[in-house]
Formats: sequence, structure tokens, C-alpha cells
Amino acid sequence: MLKSQAGRRFARKTSVLGLLGTGVLFAGSAFTLLTATEAQAATPKTYAYTCSGGPFTNTAISVTVTPPDSATAGGNFELALGIPALMIASTSTPQTTNLQVTATLTPTPGSVFDAGAKTGPSVPSAATSVLASEVKYKISVPTGSTGSVSVKPGELRLALASSSTSVTTCTTTSTEAVTVPIGTGGGGGTTGTDVVQYECTGPTASEVHDVEVKVELTMPTSAKVGEQFAIKWKGTYTTGKELKAPSTGQTISPKIFAYAALTGVSGLTSATGEGTTTVTAGQPITLPVAAFDLKATANTAGTATVKPGKINFGADTATGTTPAISCTVQNDTALKTYTLTVGAATSPTSSSTTTSSPKPTKTTTAYVTVTPSATKSKTKQRNSQTPKAGADTGAGGEMGPDGRVFILTGSALVAAAAVGGLWMRRRGVSRS
Repeated sequence: MLKSQAGRRFARKTSVLGLLGTGVLFAGSAFTLLTATEAQAATPKTYAYTCSGGPFTNTAISVTVTPPDSATAGGNFELALGIPALMIASTSTPQTTNLQVTATLTPTPGSVFDAGAKTGPSVPSAATSVLASEVKYKISVPTGSTGSVSVKPGELRLALASSSTSVTTCTTTSTEAVTVPIGTGGGGGTTGTDVVQYECTGPTASEVHDVEVKVELTMPTSAKVGEQFAIKWKGTYTTGKELKAPSTGQTISPKIFAYAALTGVSGLTSATGEGTTTVTAGQPITLPVAAFDLKATANTAGTATVKPGKINFGADTATGTTPAISCTVQNDTALKTYTLTVGAATSPTSSSTTTSSPKPTKTTTAYVTVTPSATKSKTKQRNSQTPKAGADTGAGGEMGPDGRVFILTGSALVAAAAVGGLWMRRRGVSRS
């Protein structure tokens, strides 16, 4: 019997351990599958192209397309196209120029945010080849999208900027698309991203840069109507996404102008502030190490929603106001939001002083008007104190001393005489 019970207990323990082991194996398998899926999303895919015509002699090239790990509904993501080294016909580069790449991409759902030609690496005069390079396109994801975005590469056009009419056309027969999963929790709100995607243009219109800055905003705790408040701004570049100063051309002043966008309070739309940077030709323009203030003033109380806004660098020396490089937000709907509370205005303290200032004037006027009325009042009091019908009221202070004064005086004299008489009598007795 005892052996039987011990056996059953052993069997139960073995079953539990077996179930736990199965759970661990299942969890491990799920983790492996998840990791593989995520890794696959960021793995580049290679497409074979056949090329003809134009300044390049390559008849076949392989282009890699690298997607990001995930996308956000209502935002943009970048798709990187790796262009291999290209061979140039000997008569195609009489001067220094740049490679131009125009790719046809078909996203589902979504659209290409910045379709058109992209500038590749510099090509020296008399060059016979172009180094391998990479160009990027931004794909816009519609708000409310779920699942994933698939992007199918199409025709590729390669040219030199010095002769854009001469084009090498490359086509692919592949029907495979790259897939980017749409993450959850995007579209703004406190769960949104604090990494702001900027498109920066300048100093010339042809210089366009893709820049990413992690922006931290700190809200004031005591903002009031009619009083200037300050939002703290601090930015940090994403590695590899820095804004570089031009190597030649216009000199940029070492200034950054940052903005925050505000909604929800009437008449309050933005806050702005200025920081100091370091600008070295051909190097990343530094961002201030310490946070600086973005200032604004509210005319009404309420609660505002705050998000990072545009940033500008330098200024046009001709006007002093136009930025040398202007950066606009590309993923506005995906950004993290902050809450700013604007309280009622502080009650003014000077109003009580203003209302009391006429009081001395009133007092002086009263004093002047009282002087003649006092004499009239005295005369009236004399006339009104005469008793009517011989009433037995006594004469009062204006009829001379009261009779009781005389009685008291006489009593005092009698007492004094009595005392004097006794003193004289005693003196006479003592002499005899």
C-alpha cells in the first residue's frame, strides 16, 4: 500500500516536470520564431537587373534593398537601395559630376514620400567608374494601417548630373517585395517615439539631408496666462543620421533654432528658442550639450498638447532671419506628445493702491469745508440752550459758576476758622 502511494506521488511529480519542460520548449520555439521574423524584416534583399544604354557599360547589376525593422502607422520609414560599382564609358565624364539614381517603388499600402532622382557619390572628371553607393527613399504609411507594408522595386534609371538626358535604364523581372511590419502603439500620444525624422534642405535647394534627432522636451510646472514660460529642449543625433555642414560654399553661423508645436490652447501654436552649435566644414553640426529654453506666452488658460517641431541652423547673412538649413518634421503623427497646463493669471496687486489714492484729496476737501460750518454750529448751540417755559433744568455752563461751588467754598472757610480758633485757644492756655 505504501509503495503504491509513493509510486503515485512519483508519477505526479514526473508529470509536472514533463509539462514544465514542454512549456519551456514551446516558449523557446516561440522566441526563436519571433527572433527569426524580426531579423528577416531587417535583412536586405537582392534584385537582379538588366541594364542598357546611357553612360554606363554595365549590362547586369545586383541591387540590394534594405528595409527597417518596423514601421509606424501615420509615419514614414526609409528604404535603402544599395547601388553597385558602375563602369563609365570613356567619353561620358568631361567634368566632375555626381551619380543620379531614380528608382520606381510600389508600396502597399502607402506611397513614396520623396519620389524622384537621388544624388549619389561624386564622379571626378575623366573617371572610368563610380564607387558602390547607397540612396534612400521614404515610404509614407497611412494612418490606421495594420499588418505590414510591402514594397516592390521596379525600374531603375542611372545617369550623370552633368548629362541627365543620357540615361542607363535597368529593369528587373523579380516579383518579390520587401515586407515591413507595422508596429503597435504608434500614431502619437505619450507612447509615441521621441526620435524625430527631419528632412533638412540647405544651404542650397539641391542639398537635401535625412536627419534623425532624439528630442527630449521638459514642460514647465507653473505656466500662467500673461507670463512667459519656457519648455526645455535637448537633442541627440541618431548615429549615422547627423546633419553635416557643407564642405564648400556658404558659411553657416553657429546657431540652432528649435521649435515646439502646441495645440489645445487658443492663440498658442508654438514655442521657440535659440542654442549655440559648432560648425566645421564637412563635419556634423553639433547639437548643444545642455538643454535650452523654448519660450512662449499664453493669453488663455487651458491644457496644451506639445510635440517637437522644426529645427533650423544658421541664418542668411543678407536678411539675418532666413535659416541657412531648414529641417522639417517627417513623422509628425508618430511622435511622442507632452501635456502643458496653463493656469489662470496671477491677480494684480497694484489695483488696491490705485483705488485708495483719491482718499487724501477727499480728506483735505472735507477739512476745508468744515471750518466755516463750525462757527455757525456754535451760534446755533448758544441760542438753542435757553430753557423754555422756565423749566427747572439749571443754568448750565454758559450761565456762570454753579451755586454748589459757593457752598463748598463757604464750608471750607468755616472749617478753617474752627481749626484756627482751636489753635489760638490752645496757644493762650499754654502762655498762662
